[in-house]
Amino acid sequence: MAASIIQLLPDHVANQIAAGEVVQRPASVVKELLENAVDAKASEIKLIVKEAGKTLVQVIDNGLGMNTTDARLCFERHATSKIRHAEDLFDLHTKGFRGEALASIAAIAHVEMKTKQDQEELGNLIIIEGSKLIKQDIAVLPKGTSFAVKNLFFNIPARRNFLKSETVEFRHVMDEFQRVAMAHPSISFTLIHNGSELYNLPSSNYRQRIVNIFGGKTNEKLVPVSEETELINITGFVGKPEFAKKSRGEQFFFVNYRYIKSAYLHHAIMSAYDGLLKEGNQPSYFLYLQVPPHTIDINIHPTKTEIKFDDEQSIYAILRSAVKHSLGQFNVAPVLDFERDANLDTPYQYKDKVADFPTIQVDSGFNPFVTDKPAKALASFGSYKKESNTANWESLYVGLKQDTDEIASFSFESEEVTGKLFDDETVETNTNATYQIHKKYIVSAIKSGMLVIDQGRAHQRILYEQFLTNITVQKASSQQLLFPLELYFSTDEMQLLKELEPTLENTGFVFDAFKTDAVQISGLPIAMAESEVSIVLEELISNLKNEIPESSFSQSDSIAKSMAKSLAVKTGTYLSEKEQENLVNSLFACKEPNVSPFQKPTFITITVDDLDKKFAL
Repeated sequence: MAASIIQLLPDHVANQIAAGEVVQRPASVVKELLENAVDAKASEIKLIVKEAGKTLVQVIDNGLGMNTTDARLCFERHATSKIRHAEDLFDLHTKGFRGEALASIAAIAHVEMKTKQDQEELGNLIIIEGSKLIKQDIAVLPKGTSFAVKNLFFNIPARRNFLKSETVEFRHVMDEFQRVAMAHPSISFTLIHNGSELYNLPSSNYRQRIVNIFGGKTNEKLVPVSEETELINITGFVGKPEFAKKSRGEQFFFVNYRYIKSAYLHHAIMSAYDGLLKEGNQPSYFLYLQVPPHTIDINIHPTKTEIKFDDEQSIYAILRSAVKHSLGQFNVAPVLDFERDANLDTPYQYKDKVADFPTIQVDSGFNPFVTDKPAKALASFGSYKKESNTANWESLYVGLKQDTDEIASFSFESEEVTGKLFDDETVETNTNATYQIHKKYIVSAIKSGMLVIDQGRAHQRILYEQFLTNITVQKASSQQLLFPLELYFSTDEMQLLKELEPTLENTGFVFDAFKTDAVQISGLPIAMAESEVSIVLEELISNLKNEIPESSFSQSDSIAKSMAKSLAVKTGTYLSEKEQENLVNSLFACKEPNVSPFQKPTFITITVDDLDKKFAL
């Protein structure tokens, strides 16, 4: 009989494997710990992060705390205070329910937990390193719980190496913090990163919480939404269409105080904005949905951001209708007649007025039998039709025929001479000529055949290398603005811009002042129009937040790629012959002319042989 080859994994190995599902990056730890603090009925929660969570994630709350037994048991897998039976999964009123989070975190980090219940005099201190209990002791502590997670993935170096840059990882931490803070405005939240306080959010209502997170300018952008039905209650806000951006940023769904992602519900919002948005723009929304807990299933994915609704079609329809109603109510929706002339409207006060009869004036001096003046007038009209005597005016042109003959002979001679003198050069010029096809491609003749250049990709390559040179080697010159621009951003966007300031200044930007929710710009890169600034910066922030492009090897590279993409000439843009020529010459002056910054080909070559083969068919 062959030996058994299937074995049960040791607990610490099983924990490490399971941890990968729950803890993907520092932001996952932030989410789990913040949600636990909310479940503990805390009124104040503090998040302290160092190096985007790689070295420290600490959450301190003033919640219920745990007794000695619970403090130890909470680190066991599938140990939870939130549910007792399988049926409870369909009647959830808490954030956590799986009982996996703390066990997973403890398996791959150094964890220090301090906890004390209000009625107890002493609390408990527990230190665990990679699932091993190092210390358990009693200690003098304030009410509530403190979790400090240090050296994440210390025992899985491969996972640690897969983490992105500090900027990117902190974006994810910020996202998780914002989501929990927005879902619970009655709880005060504080965020401290590398010793500096980024957010101090007091207990407030939903509107104030959104404004406190995304900056004071957000308030004027919001339109309230409210709808109550048996199936669902909807409250929250949508953004006015004129403030919609190209990037997807401020879009939040909360179901029963839990942040969720739903492409289906997003489509409902987009259809409510039908006809109100410029192409490619995305509206902001902050919507809070309340549904009976038994009508949804949260237990689809360990991250708990996906939800299955029982009657999603009805929810789609109600949501779409509620948003559409709000946009219409606040005069955001378009009126039917765009061309109506207000001058044609009858003033309101005219409705009670009586019609006035027109007054008649008679010219008493008029005599219809006097014929002198009308006769003259008729004569002048009649003369228009008569054959006029041409002899007089023809005499003016005597002698001109001879002159015109001379001119014709001169021009003829010059044409002959031009043909002989410049024939070769003309041929040469024609071979270097460029042509634009469909306002997308530029065709240029070469000895072996012709080049077909994608104008957008080619321009991206040119700008990318230019920006990269400016950032790393030689600072670009700026064009000064007559009046400084003031652009508004959210708190976290402002922090990112502050980080990017030195790099952006190298590309040609000149920043005057950084405020809490706005930035003043007095100079721009030479290639950039004033109208493009907000779009370029918004797209840059969005790309860096969303780790686009993935292929970048540094932040400078990301900035150069993002700006090149935003500013490059688009398909559908007409280019003059001079512009086409400049584009072709600039492309082949690049270090890597063959590919765009995103590794797409910039041109193809069609040889004479290729053409011959096509015609030989």
